[in-house]
Amino acid sequence: MSHKFAGKTVLVTGGAAGLGRAYALKFGAEGAHVILADINAEGMAETKALVEAVGGTAECHPCDMSDEAQINALGAAVIAGHDKLDVLINNAGLHLGEIARGFFGLGQAKWQYYFAVNTIGPLLLAEALRPALAKAKGLIINKSSMASYQPQSAYGITKASLNVFTHAMASQFAVDEIRCVAIAPGLMETPAAKGGVADENWARLLAMQAVKRQGTADDIANLGLFLASDEGSFINNQVLLCDGGNQMRGFRM
Repeated sequence: MSHKFAGKTVLVTGGAAGLGRAYALKFGAEGAHVILADINAEGMAETKALVEAVGGTAECHPCDMSDEAQINALGAAVIAGHDKLDVLINNAGLHLGEIARGFFGLGQAKWQYYFAVNTIGPLLLAEALRPALAKAKGLIINKSSMASYQPQSAYGITKASLNVFTHAMASQFAVDEIRCVAIAPGLMETPAAKGGVADENWARLLAMQAVKRQGTADDIANLGLFLASDEGSFINNQVLLCDGGNQMRGFRM
């Protein structure tokens, strides 16, 4: 490894497993100090150990991204412990089950909960961490989705809204030279996705792609690594699809 992120600090929400763990391992292997935030303490501890095994360092913070008080507490703890934050990866989110299928009949409480975690939470955390991000002239990466392009579920709608937030955040944070982008993955082969998608649907979804292999968490983490590097430093205010050239972005699970 080149250790191009030595001396850098990276916060990954939803870092207990899946894509969040892939981000943590990629940045940790490149020398970054990784701050993990999740509601799953056991999973975070496992990710921390894996980051340390590849030569990185890590710390864990419990945080429920639907709870504003917990988001603000996370921001305060990070700022108290670190002079600057180079990268914030807003990876935590709800994406399986009813949110990926439902549209009608969800009720106000569910809609508010889904938006709190998937759309509003990333903004609130970025606001709480703004002083540390500003000192680093850092980068915010929001986790969007291919489903945001033709939203046919509550999930797609929350992610389409996050795309709009990403553009607004890029504009509003620019005064502090903080960049903001989003990555919109296709259906990636993670343990959560494998457990949430019926076996017979994988071939159908793969057939929608121009690249005839299933995407992995590493594909997304590699893109995040590039965007956070010096080579990606002129990219801002964009939502970048990483979906194998999917032809039907409004897919249903």
